[in-house]
Formats: sequence, C-alpha cells, structure tokens
Amino acid sequence: MADPASETESRFTRLQRIQLTLVSWIVPAVLRLIGRTLRCTTTFEEGSIQSLDEIYPGIYPFWHRCVLPAAWLYRNRHLAVMTSRSLDGEFIARVISRFGFLPVRGSSSRGGQRALLEMNQLLGENHSAAFTIDGPRGPRNVAKKGPVLLARISGVPVVAFYVAVERAWVLDTWDGLMIPKPFSRVYVRAARKIFVPPDADDAAMDRYQTEMQAALERVTAFAESQFAPRN
Repeated sequence: MADPASETESRFTRLQRIQLTLVSWIVPAVLRLIGRTLRCTTTFEEGSIQSLDEIYPGIYPFWHRCVLPAAWLYRNRHLAVMTSRSLDGEFIARVISRFGFLPVRGSSSRGGQRALLEMNQLLGENHSAAFTIDGPRGPRNVAKKGPVLLARISGVPVVAFYVAVERAWVLDTWDGLMIPKPFSRVYVRAARKIFVPPDADDAAMDRYQTEMQAALERVTAFAESQFAPRN
C-alpha cells in the first residue's frame, strides 16, 4: 500500500507542500482560539430531536462555505468526511484531521465510488458521514448525489444542515468560505431525515437528490434569517 505522505509529496509542488504544512498548523490554531468564543444555537425541523447526536449514524451534507465553523462544532466525533484529492481537498483533510475527523479521499470527479464504499464501511462501524456537498469546485450551492447514493446502500438517513455565522470574514473564493469572527453567534439548522430505499431506481434517486437540494436550501435560508436585519 502506498504511503499517503509519499503520495502527497509526488502530487504537489514544493511550494504547495510548504503551504499545506503551514495551513495544517496555522488554521487549526486560529480556529481553536476563535471557536472557544463562539455561541451556538441548534434547531431541527423535526421538533422531537434536540441534538445531532440523536441521529447517529447519519449522513450529513452541508455547503462547502461553512466547513470551518462545522469543523469546530462537530470536532472529536470521528465523523467520516469525503474530501477531494485536489489541493483544496488536501488543505481541508489536514485541517479536519486535527479536529478528530476521518478524511475519506474522493470526489464526484475522481475516486468517488471507492470513497463511498469506504464511507459505507465506516457507517457500518457506527461512524457518521459528512459531505461538503457542493465541493470540491462547485458550482456553489448545488448538491451532488453522493449522500443519496450512500443512503441507498447503507440504509442510514440523510440529514442536511447549515451553519450560519453572525459575523464572519468571507473569503473571495468560489464558495465564499466563512471564517467566524471572535465572539460571534452561530446558528445551526438541521433538516428532517431523508430515507432512501435500497431498491430506488434512477428516477427515484433524482427525486431524492432534488429533495436533498430543497432541504439544504430551506435550512440555509432559515439559519441565515436568524441574523438578518429586522425592521
């Protein structure tokens, strides 16, 4: 089996490897400092649920832009997270590894089927799985099918969520990546569960993907409305 460190050495330039090393130390350190000051509220479309821990294992899709606050809020739960083999995916994998996540390498364009099988195995071992579902390159806020495919083979429900941040630095990137500002409020909204039957055909899978997209849009709008100016 190839050594992951050696594989990374061969995939990226010397400058990129230096950047990866710096990011893997600096971003977690900054996020820990900021994260301790954040004040979080979480609500659910299913009123009987009080915590994501009650939906375990689960499959959690969310938008790429809120990966940093999500990494802090759901740290040390050993969640499996699909990350691409691109430079952007390598940055994310190194950061989230320091917060107790399990990066699974693959994306919709490369290695996705193998990554889904690995995530299915982890679900069977009682881990949950998460997807930055419009990554690794967008288009922004357009969900890919990975979570519903995984739900079909695993029987585990899809629970879309979004993390809204009251005050954040928003980077000029394709996803509008958010870095929470210290002492900001954070609002998490989670959608109702979506179950995908094991015999779902292609037409049904398209419907479940549409349902997941709609769920992501609902929870995003609801969470962001908590910090919208009120007349």
